[in-house]
Amino acid sequence: MSEESLPADALPEYAERVLDVAELIPPGRVMTYGDVAEWLGEGGPRQVGRVMALYGGAVPWWRVVRADGVFLAGHEQDLLGHYRAEGTPLREAGRAAEGHLPRVDMKRARWDGTGRGGRPT
Repeated sequence: MSEESLPADALPEYAERVLDVAELIPPGRVMTYGDVAEWLGEGGPRQVGRVMALYGGAVPWWRVVRADGVFLAGHEQDLLGHYRAEGTPLREAGRAAEGHLPRVDMKRARWDGTGRGGRPT
C-alpha cells in the first residue's frame, strides 16, 4: 500500500516506528536522524528526517537532531526554548557563527537508547 492510498488518519508503519523512538528519548537528551534509523535497523537519516518533517509535530521533535548539533533552520528560537527548559547540554557559539546561536553538545546530550524502556518493538 503506498502512502498516497492510506486513509487520512493513518501513518505509514515506518513513520509510526520513527515517532515511537522520538517519544522514548528522555528530556535533555537527543538522537541524530542516523541514530534513529540505525536503532530501527531500517532507512537512513534522510528517511527519518522526512518522517519528522511530515509527522513529527505530535512528538518531541526537537530531540531528533543533525549529527553536528546545529539547530534546524527556521526553528532556532523554538529549539533554544525547548533545550533550555529541558536542560539539554549546549555548546556556545563562537563569534564567527552565524547568529551566534549555540548548538547541541553532542558528546554530552546524545542518547544511546538505554535506560528508559529499552529498544522499541
